[in-house]
Amino acid sequence: MDSLTRRRFLLASAGAGGAAALAAGGLGLAELLATAGDPGSGADDGLDKLVLVTLYGGNDGLNTVVPYADAAYHSARPELAYPPERVLRLDDALGLNPVLTGLKRLWDDRRLAVVLGVGYPRPDRSHFRSMDIWQTGSPKLPLPTGWVGRWLDGTDASAEAAVSFEPVLPPLLVGETRVGACVAVGGLDLPGGIDAEMVAALGRPQDGESALQARAAQAHQEFLQVNRLVHQAERGAPSATGEPPPLPSTATGGGSALAAQLALVGRCVEAGVPTRVYSVSLGGFDTHANERVGQEWLLKQLDEALAAFLDRMARTPAGRRVTVAVYSEFGRRVRANASDGTDHGTAGPLLVLGPGVAGGLYGEQPSLVDLDDGDLRATVDFRDVFGTLLDSVLKADPARYLNGYQPRSLPLLRGGR
Repeated sequence: MDSLTRRRFLLASAGAGGAAALAAGGLGLAELLATAGDPGSGADDGLDKLVLVTLYGGNDGLNTVVPYADAAYHSARPELAYPPERVLRLDDALGLNPVLTGLKRLWDDRRLAVVLGVGYPRPDRSHFRSMDIWQTGSPKLPLPTGWVGRWLDGTDASAEAAVSFEPVLPPLLVGETRVGACVAVGGLDLPGGIDAEMVAALGRPQDGESALQARAAQAHQEFLQVNRLVHQAERGAPSATGEPPPLPSTATGGGSALAAQLALVGRCVEAGVPTRVYSVSLGGFDTHANERVGQEWLLKQLDEALAAFLDRMARTPAGRRVTVAVYSEFGRRVRANASDGTDHGTAGPLLVLGPGVAGGLYGEQPSLVDLDDGDLRATVDFRDVFGTLLDSVLKADPARYLNGYQPRSLPLLRGGR
């Protein structure tokens, strides 16, 4: 590629996309890792970290945390209900889906908290509106900012304080004056006629370039670095040999490479990157038909990725300050549909995991007979959970970032963390 062509390409990419990405919180992996202290030291910087795992599509909470002892559960789902002998029992009434063996081990180690019946007032069954409510923390009125984005605003934080390893930056990390960083991990998908060497050529610095052109060139170097790291993470991630391929993501977003995303989070934590909030995701939970096979496949990915990540985090002081929260935009309806699936519902369980988590059950399991138009009635407001995490993990005033909502604090973390 000749110098003139390269310069024109960099100028175009910097003007049309590079500057906008920087303004909107774009950050390369190399730039993110450069914020670290002593790479690989795992040194404890004294700051707690929060990892938010979004399950896009509406995960069926009743077949995740199973009310196996409730006759109404079996009556409403004769083909989908799990028999008591198959579930991984948490107590005399509830158990985990049979594929969640890693989470059951974390439960036995008291590193898993299950918050039951989490939802919000006047539920909305739209994927987009419901996820918007969860990510903005505003059930009543639509807001242009996410609750983490408002925390970025309030702390005047830099972009690397909140990082998404998802394909696009979620509204969760968008504030009015501050925006989190997005580091895509989908790998490098090059168009026909373009190979990695051509991208590498675009990333080689040249004398006389402007700062914007140099930054655009660096971005191409980082594309290749991210691509290599993603492939390394995927090779080291748990596998599920013999299983069907993963389901496509729902239209609301979410990727399927959760293990790869969490591997990058682990690398950043161990390197001492000053990020306080990470956002990762797994999509495909919109299980309107043939739910058993599809949800078990997705839950197995979730289980393997979370168990491996939590085991890794337990090995270093910095990792032991990590807390993980897993949520979805809504649960599913109590009664199965005619296609061996379930339709959009309301409340569901929210999982909180980590070395500092006070494991156990929190909240109250919703009734399966006292329903709201066929749906579960929420027993815990989702802002109580997020407010607890703002307070305990981020050391922030929950009401300031949850639109004045005063959450009920839940004792999810040990030692007042």
